Parts: sequence; C-alpha cells; structure tokens
Amino acid sequence: GLVATNLNLKAGECVKVKGDVAPGAKSFVLNLGKDNANLCLHFNPRFDIHGDVNTIVCNSKDEGVWGKEQRETAFPFLPGSPAEVCVSFDQTELTVKLPDGQAFKFPNRLNLDAINYLAAEGDFKIKCVAFE
Repeated sequence: GLVATNLNLKAGECVKVKGDVAPGAKSFVLNLGKDNANLCLHFNPRFDIHGDVNTIVCNSKDEGVWGKEQRETAFPFLPGSPAEVCVSFDQTELTVKLPDGQAFKFPNRLNLDAINYLAAEGDFKIKCVAFE
C-alpha cells in the first residue's frame, strides 16, 4: 500500500483520496494521524470481512492502543468502481465526506493539530491524493 509522511495537513484543510475499489473487494483501509502508532482516523470500509457486511468501521490508535470502534451504516462503495473520500479535521473532530456526498463525523481523540501520516492498504488502488 501507499504510505506518505510529513504531510503537515492543518486543521481546516482536506485530504482527498481518489482511486478504484478492486473487483471482489473485501475491505480497504485509510489511516491518518501522526504515525502508524498514533492514528486519529482508521477508516475501514468492509464489504464482507470480520463479520461486517457493507459497513464502515472507524477507530483511533493512541501509542499503539486501539480505541472504541464506531460503525457507519452509509456505504456508497461498490467493488470495481471508482471512489473518492475527503477527510478534513479540526481540534475536536474529523469530517469524512463519502463518494455519494454523505458525510459523518469522528472525534479527534488525539487532539492533533496536524496530520502528518497517511497510509492505505487493502482492496483500493489509489490514483490521486490531493490537499485542499
């Protein structure tokens, strides 16, 4: 997967990730935060894995320890189709915009004032990462 560091994404800015969901996709992950052990957002759309079907599972990781999972029922991802996710944040929460225009909030549990780390893995081929 892709790993990007030293992003220096500030509060109010957005990282937009565009790509293609693999045909037969089971799940993919976008991780955002300070580094791999400190994630303000673990974004994990699950098509059919770990007992979840068409569910987005979000979490945070603080010094390597996972927080409480948050599940979202909105699921605008289709295997074999393009998708775009846009994440912006402030001191209290992250806003995730989904491909169909829906959005949801996730608490900024680490109180990060900058996001320096982005990693992607799983059944998603990234075509473009943009900062706005």
